[in-house]
Amino acid sequence: MNTQVSLSELTKRFHQVLPQDAVLADKEQLLPYECDALTAYRQIPRVALLPGSAEQVRAAVEVCRELKLPIVARGAGTSLSGGALPHPDGVLLNFARLNKILEIDPQNRTATVEPGVRNLAISEAAKPFGLYYAPDPSSQIACTIGGNIAENSGGVHCLKYGLTVHNVLALKVLTIDGDILELGGKHLESPGYDLLALMNGSEGMLGVVLEATVKLLPRPDGSKVLLAAFNRIQDAGNAVAAIISSGIIPAGLEMMDQFTIEATEQYCSPGYPADAAAILICELDGYEEELADQIKRVSALLEQYQATEVHLAADEQEAETLWKGRKAAFPAMGNLSPDYYCMDGTIPRKHLAEVLEEIYALSEKFGLRVANVFHAGDGNLHPLILYDANQEGELERAEEFGSEILQLCVRKGGAITGEHGVGVEKLDQMCVQFNSVELQTFNGIKSAFDEHGLLNPGKAIPTLHRCAEFGAMHVHQGKLPHANLPRF
Repeated sequence: MNTQVSLSELTKRFHQVLPQDAVLADKEQLLPYECDALTAYRQIPRVALLPGSAEQVRAAVEVCRELKLPIVARGAGTSLSGGALPHPDGVLLNFARLNKILEIDPQNRTATVEPGVRNLAISEAAKPFGLYYAPDPSSQIACTIGGNIAENSGGVHCLKYGLTVHNVLALKVLTIDGDILELGGKHLESPGYDLLALMNGSEGMLGVVLEATVKLLPRPDGSKVLLAAFNRIQDAGNAVAAIISSGIIPAGLEMMDQFTIEATEQYCSPGYPADAAAILICELDGYEEELADQIKRVSALLEQYQATEVHLAADEQEAETLWKGRKAAFPAMGNLSPDYYCMDGTIPRKHLAEVLEEIYALSEKFGLRVANVFHAGDGNLHPLILYDANQEGELERAEEFGSEILQLCVRKGGAITGEHGVGVEKLDQMCVQFNSVELQTFNGIKSAFDEHGLLNPGKAIPTLHRCAEFGAMHVHQGKLPHANLPRF
């Protein structure tokens, strides 16, 4: 990393290839970029850049390569894992100005967009053609497609329609060497290694996305939303497993616990049952005849697993209200706590109830409240740990609480992330999930694309030295986190 170049020389070099207002170097200009949605970690970059075209991106990257400056690409900054945390000696590359929808192709059912296009804007542009883009993170009103690709984002409808990786058909990617890779296309298959899939979820460590072609789907003929209330979380978890094992794949199947229900009611009044230990929101879509059969079958299963109430939304407006509550669950926590730590882990559905019970036990252990809201259909948990960063030691307790949740997920046969990525948040937990040979393979792939480690360094893939330190710390504490921990 080159720290010898002065700030004035650095800005001068970037002004040679970018407009004057596209180079930000004053502290006041840089403060908005000091963190992403994981606000517990903050760092100001040396310089922030706002290129307005692919050519300007390429020119900026060329300067960074020549000066050996770290590059952190940033979309809307909605990442919850610190994926867009700046490097103190590096450049923040902001894609806010690359926000054009280049093509809506209704015949091929695709959209081609620049990386700074908002997720929701794609569906809005495709709506006149009866089409939409399926991945819908809770932050879809703000988050960008480039960031979605970096983190392999999901959303409430990923159970039926897949994550970002399942909906991206082609990418134009700029390498650190200045080459442009064109991966995939409007066709369904490409020869050679599947580099397109590799780029999804690579967290900006392998290349810079300049353009994406995504799949558009026809809007369903109809959809219905069911809300079910339960007196026991175990019953709600068992109902989820029963619905999926019956062969029905809902468009969305979400769970919220009592604490989350209360917070959401206070925040936006969606009308959830106040006395329920847990609720399920189940969206079914398809043709009218298909919907009628699925509603009947799902309602019967919910009642079989002790639902105290099963309510079918009367119309589209009521359905939107039920979903509004679910998507407002995260901001609702702002009314209850100065800070919260949003976790992201995945487990097999059959373990939902027992894992939730263990999370509540951990809440008692660490003395911190936890709200559980998650994509129940695919076992993707999002425990929200409430803390106050102004209280000494609370952030550290929240981090340790979160670490134990992720290690629990791995022990149950799951993974440390479902859709938020690793970023800086889960680096140590990567040491729990993967052994040293696997981590060396990941680092080898990184080196093949970025030999000098300039693209988003320090994210997603831990060094073997870091894992050795993490393992030694836990062994010293008498609690080896997982048998798969690297041994050196």
